[in-house]
Amino acid sequence: MSKYTDGFVIPIAKDKIEEYKKSAELACEVWLEYGALDYREWIAEDLRAENMVSFPQLAGAKEGETVVFAWITYNSRKDRDEVNAKVMADPRIKEMCPGGKDEPPFDCSRMAYGGFEALVGS
Repeated sequence: MSKYTDGFVIPIAKDKIEEYKKSAELACEVWLEYGALDYREWIAEDLRAENMVSFPQLAGAKEGETVVFAWITYNSRKDRDEVNAKVMADPRIKEMCPGGKDEPPFDCSRMAYGGFEALVGS
């Protein structure tokens, strides 16, 4: 059985990175608690993309913003669906979502997201 990964790119205001990091650390803890195999979030550092589309362009980042590039790995798509159902029902995550007690430090409608089957790799 091959692994399955959810990937996402989020434009975020540079002055909200520390606030975002706190919510990302909690999200990592929750996803791993419910069975994700790996949870990684990265903040952009080298954004030079000569003769190609940069991540800020791809994400529609505005002046004063950067991007977060992230993925969560699962055993399978079925496993992803089960883990995500549990995560989305968790009160810690509900508080971080729009309409929750703590509004997210980014605009969720600008987040690019998708599920990916393994193509190559170890």
